[in-house]
Amino acid sequence: MKKRLWVILTLVSVVLLLSGCTEFDQPISGESQGFWNEFIVWPLVSVIKYFADLLGTYAWGIIVVTIIIRLAILPLTLKQIKSSKKMQEIQPKMKELQAKYSSKDAVTQQKYQQEMMALMQSSGVNPLAGCLPILVQMPILIGFYHAISRMNATPEFVLGTFLSIPLAEPSVLLAIIAGLMQFVVLMTGPAMDNPQMKIMMYIMPLMIIGFGMALPAALSLYWVVGNIVSVLQNLAIYKPWNRKTDATTTTTGGAK
Repeated sequence: MKKRLWVILTLVSVVLLLSGCTEFDQPISGESQGFWNEFIVWPLVSVIKYFADLLGTYAWGIIVVTIIIRLAILPLTLKQIKSSKKMQEIQPKMKELQAKYSSKDAVTQQKYQQEMMALMQSSGVNPLAGCLPILVQMPILIGFYHAISRMNATPEFVLGTFLSIPLAEPSVLLAIIAGLMQFVVLMTGPAMDNPQMKIMMYIMPLMIIGFGMALPAALSLYWVVGNIVSVLQNLAIYKPWNRKTDATTTTTGGAK
C-alpha cells in the first residue's frame, strides 16, 4: 500500500513538474494562458513583485515570499511529521507482520493487507496523512521555482542584485551555500535516524549545487532562504542535540 501511495505521489509530481516545463524559459504576464500560469505562476509573480516594490528590490521580495510560503505550509509539515512519527512507532509490529506473511501467494498477501490495515486503524495511523501535505505543497513550491525562472525571462522584470550578486545570472557562491544549507537541513532532520536516507544527505546537496551553478542566482537565493527556514523548523521540532545525548547514554549503558 505504501509503495502504491509513493507511485501515485511520484506520478502527480511528474505531471505538476511537466505542466510548466514547456514554458520554463518563456516570459510571464497577466495575459498568460492555462491553469498553471493563471492560478499558480502569475499569482506568485504578482506577490513577489508586490513585496519587491514595497521593499525596494526583487531579492527582498523573493526572501519575504519564500518565508511566507514556508510558514503557510508549516501546519501541513507538522501534520506530516506527526504521521511519520506514528508510522515509526508501529514499525516493529509492521516488520512482524511482514515476517509472518512472507509468502507471496494471493491469499497470504490478502491476510497481510487486512492485518496491516487493522494495525494502522488501531494505532490511528493514516497512510494518506503523510502524502497529502506533500501533494498540497508541491504545486506551490514548483510554481515558485517556475515563477522566478520566468520572471528572469521577462524583460519587464529586472531582478537586480543581492549583496552585489546578479540574480539573473548563475552564482557559484550562492549555489554552494544552498547546497551546504540543504546538507544542514538533512543533518538536523529525520534522515539521520534512517540509514537508507543517509545517502541522500550527500546526493541532494550536490544536486542543488549543480543546478545552482547552471540556473539564475535568484533560484539559489530561494533555496538558501527556504533551507534556513527548514533548519529552524528542524531544530524546533526534532531537537537534534537530543539524539547525541541519547546516543551517548546508550553507549555508556552498553559499556557497563
